[in-house]
Amino acid sequence: MFEGTDLEVRIDGLNSKVRDKATRRMNNLTKPKGSLGKLEDLAIKIAGIRGELDPTMEDRYSLVFAGDHGVAAEGVSAYPQEVTVQMLENFIHEGAAINVLGKNVGSRVRVIDVGVASEEVPRPVLERKISKGTKNFLRGPAMSREEALESIRVGYEVVEELVDSGLDLLGVGDMGIGNTTPSSAITAVMTGESPKSVTGRGTGIDEESLRKKVEVVEKGLDTNNPDPENPVEVLAKVGGYEIGAIAGAYLAGAANQVPVLVDGFITTAGALIAHGLEPGVVDYLIASHCSVEEGHGVALDKLGLEPLLDLNLRLGEGTGAALAMHLVEASTSILNGMYTFEEAGVSSGG
Repeated sequence: MFEGTDLEVRIDGLNSKVRDKATRRMNNLTKPKGSLGKLEDLAIKIAGIRGELDPTMEDRYSLVFAGDHGVAAEGVSAYPQEVTVQMLENFIHEGAAINVLGKNVGSRVRVIDVGVASEEVPRPVLERKISKGTKNFLRGPAMSREEALESIRVGYEVVEELVDSGLDLLGVGDMGIGNTTPSSAITAVMTGESPKSVTGRGTGIDEESLRKKVEVVEKGLDTNNPDPENPVEVLAKVGGYEIGAIAGAYLAGAANQVPVLVDGFITTAGALIAHGLEPGVVDYLIASHCSVEEGHGVALDKLGLEPLLDLNLRLGEGTGAALAMHLVEASTSILNGMYTFEEAGVSSGG
């Protein structure tokens, strides 16, 4: 149970018996041991998460949590803030990259408004708005502690509802102009690295804007002085509503033995918050890819997660997570579709 809230989260370890059984089978399939590399590790992890050798992977969702950021007023993005709500329209009309990739992997896309600044949010976006954007953390906390906890609760409850309807595999994404800036701030705090080393170009800002962005993160951290041992405080002082919801989504996935694919930099900042709250959550997370954002690799290293893909992505929306769903399915198919040496009547070579 989180301090000051009635939200109770219990995360058990992976099913060791099933994981060991999966390891033995994988090592006895008709191939040299380890020859399928990360796919072998992924299949064993999925078996341990789901507690079964041949888990169903049919009910897939890609969740896109959306929110706006007061710090966008500092010119940290190449795009104006109104693009956030415009992109929600694009999601609804199935014109965005996540819509295309979601269809490609059989994943339904659901968009959740946690803190979009606009009053006019298109339907059927799921409205769970806490506030119309965060405050500018350059001048004080981005949100209150109560709002931070509420954002975590929103993400948790959205996933719990999907679990009740049979969720098998989850990808998590984001939308929010300016959200690489709070993600950089969170990453700097939670990893102990300098703001400069974890702050990148986001939507493609120029060199001068990048210098200013680093300065904004540095000053924001000086102003708020968040405690890395208190992840809710970090989220409240320099985070975003969608980042908190993403953290809650991870916690719900882990609590319900659902494998969760982490997307890019923003969703990995959410993973840092979730890990700070419940370290066991990381066992249920799968890093889909490593983006070109400087802080992404740093955050993944902190979490001990090795990305499946490296495609120079930097879009967000859950696009990398969707792509990796193919690999999840492939890995479990290998474990259960291939024959062992004994089943195939092939000599194992000792």
